[in-house]
Amino acid sequence: MVELLRGWKWVLFAAFVLGTFYLITRLTNLTLLPIFTDEAIYIRWSQIGAQDANWRFISLVDGKQPLFTWIAMVLLRLFHGDPLFIGRLVSVIAGAGSAVGIACLAYELFRKKTIAFWASLLYIVSPFALLYDRMALYDSLVAALSIWNLYLAVLLAKKVRLDVALLLGMTLGLGMLNKSSGFLSLYLLPVTLFLFDWKKDDRWRRLRTWLGLAIVAAIVSQALYSVLRLSPLLHMVKAKDALFVYPLQEWMTQPLRFVEGNLRGLFDWLWRYLSFPVVLVIAAGFFMRRMTKEHILLLLWWALPFVALATFGKVLYPRFILFMTMPLLILAAAGCDWIFFNVRNRRIAVVLFALIFIPSLYADYYLLTNPASAPIPKADTGQYVNDWPAGGGMNESIAYLAKEASIGPISIYTDGTFGLLPYAAEIYLVDHPNVSIHGIWPLPQNPPPDLLSDAASRPTFFILNQTQIAPVGWPLRLISEYQKGINPDKKLRLYRVVPQLAVRA
Repeated sequence: MVELLRGWKWVLFAAFVLGTFYLITRLTNLTLLPIFTDEAIYIRWSQIGAQDANWRFISLVDGKQPLFTWIAMVLLRLFHGDPLFIGRLVSVIAGAGSAVGIACLAYELFRKKTIAFWASLLYIVSPFALLYDRMALYDSLVAALSIWNLYLAVLLAKKVRLDVALLLGMTLGLGMLNKSSGFLSLYLLPVTLFLFDWKKDDRWRRLRTWLGLAIVAAIVSQALYSVLRLSPLLHMVKAKDALFVYPLQEWMTQPLRFVEGNLRGLFDWLWRYLSFPVVLVIAAGFFMRRMTKEHILLLLWWALPFVALATFGKVLYPRFILFMTMPLLILAAAGCDWIFFNVRNRRIAVVLFALIFIPSLYADYYLLTNPASAPIPKADTGQYVNDWPAGGGMNESIAYLAKEASIGPISIYTDGTFGLLPYAAEIYLVDHPNVSIHGIWPLPQNPPPDLLSDAASRPTFFILNQTQIAPVGWPLRLISEYQKGINPDKKLRLYRVVPQLAVRA
């Protein structure tokens, strides 16, 4: 027992260091990044579901599976505080699951604790993982469940046991309950047969057993997914998926039209998030040692969904490939381990590791302190910081409106009925007894009668975000405006509705 503890002492110490580092990177300035449109939607859904059990499937209204919002509902009931912090805490927890899962998977594949350490460290410092582990979006949870799906699928191929199949069925089902991309782990199960022991005499019997257990896992996953049939809105998932992925019938009319452009964009995002040195280590890893079946498995588990997304993807965002990068981080970890044990000159090794990690740490620093200047793909800085979907200015506007509401009743109108507005305002103010919130979309040429009526009897405010240009003829007086990140052309504006201006006009 003493010898066992000695052998695991450094593992426990490494786990403590990695865990502390993870918490520091994920919790520091967690609400610094302004609330994003989708975050406002998911958090508001979670608030509604947490307060009324009849709305536990509210995400299906927009064709989104509910697992993320279910977890957020639980946290919102357990903790009281900033809803944005609590919503993002779901992804922090999911990211912790990814950091542990990627270490377990790396160890199971290569049977080296040091590779498991490098895999977990690479995940923690990855700007891709850091960004999404700190946002109230589905994608960090997608990545966590995909890692554990692969880990259990590998165990099933190696051990061919019923208990593993049942666990795999549960994680597969949870992945499907979170996002439609969770089905990919089920479709990729045959790839894990690379690790099946084909040399044993009873291989055909064991293969039949594996097939039976894979079917059991699939049945369990579908049993879990069938929970969604309790809602009459399940059909909305298919309709929502069709907005982002070409249905087979539509794809067959133009099968290769967008593949090249999609691949170019996806590789650009992958390159920028992983960084050139990490990509180089992944590529070099295939030459540092002979290509093993474990290498092939990880490569295929990345490449197949990556190419499928490029082939069928209609609307693409960088976050869609986050879960696909997990196998690549393990390949990079294997490369780091080779450098650590085979480069005898310690100075050269230190330089190599500095080259590998500094680009990621540089991006991490800006993500934690100044996201607008972070060296990440513009597709993400635009959405989350510099364009209209970003919630820059919402905190200041809400603070101002809350102060006004503490004096007496107020009305708030927004240019939008779904998304950042009015949900970001509702998240913080909808339960305030002195506040009434109304969304308007599209903005009419003439001011709505309700807006003018409220303005005549109480302080009334209008938040303009998506439209950017206030409607001509509306009786608005600008209170403040807030620039979106480093983009001077995008601003959130807060107005006071002044009926006297309409009279003068």
